[in-house]
Amino acid sequence: MATPKKRTSRGRQGRRRAHDFLDAPQVVECSVSGLPKLPHRICEESGYYGKRKKVFDVKERL
Repeated sequence: MATPKKRTSRGRQGRRRAHDFLDAPQVVECSVSGLPKLPHRICEESGYYGKRKKVFDVKERL
C-alpha cells in the first residue's frame, strides 16, 4: 500500500482544507408575508413566488 514519503506541512494542509467549510444558506425576505425564505422558491406561508400570484395554496398540499 502506498504511504507518503514526506510529512505534509501545516501550510500545505491548510491550503488543501481551505475549501472544506460549509457556506451558510442565502435567505431572502418574502415580498408578501415578510418571512424569511430561500431564494427562487415559493414562500411556504403565502404561496407566492416573488410578486406573482399564488401558484397554489401551500397548506392544502401539505
